[in-house]
Amino acid sequence: MTLSRRDLGFGLFAIAGLAALPAHAQSGLSAEDRATLTQAQTYLQGLTSAQGGFVETTGAQRREGRFYLQRPGKMRFEYTNPAGLLVVSDGNNVKRYDPRLNVFRQVPLGMTPLSTFLARNVRLDQGVQIDRVTRMQSGAFAITARDQRRPNEGSVILAFAGSPLRLQEWTITDAQGTRTRTQLTSLEPASGLAASLFRLTDPTRRPGRN
Repeated sequence: MTLSRRDLGFGLFAIAGLAALPAHAQSGLSAEDRATLTQAQTYLQGLTSAQGGFVETTGAQRREGRFYLQRPGKMRFEYTNPAGLLVVSDGNNVKRYDPRLNVFRQVPLGMTPLSTFLARNVRLDQGVQIDRVTRMQSGAFAITARDQRRPNEGSVILAFAGSPLRLQEWTITDAQGTRTRTQLTSLEPASGLAASLFRLTDPTRRPGRN
């Protein structure tokens, strides 16, 4: 069964959007813009194993939960609201299970934009259009980007702040103009994450079913 970006879950697609940051391939950017992009790239490349909490807001709808990251290839979004919703990348496939509907779906990792971000070496220098780089006096900054091949499908705004630098939130605007804001309530390095976090078998498959 084919997964759309919406099927994969807002959180998963938003993290996939982190791969949309070229450091040197954009024309029309100032030297200061390029330096800011390089700063973001260096941070993202160093984000190899982490965990934290998130809150997603789309209009009046609110989702929340925890996420786990282990590059290369692995990620887990574990929703507490709606309870039980899971999106897991095991290094080969991205899987989604919604217990409310008892629906399980999966797609090869290589067919999703998540594969770029979860690669051992993050390549951030191709395929993306940077619309805007916004800097604040505090040192915080935001980057607005879109897929260069499909610029009308929407955009992502990534916001960074703090010393040391930390990803604070992102906002996805889809082709219909719907905005989904994801705030990271926490984000910290994590070592020794259990391998079971990145495994998800089909809970809908009955014993003996092919």
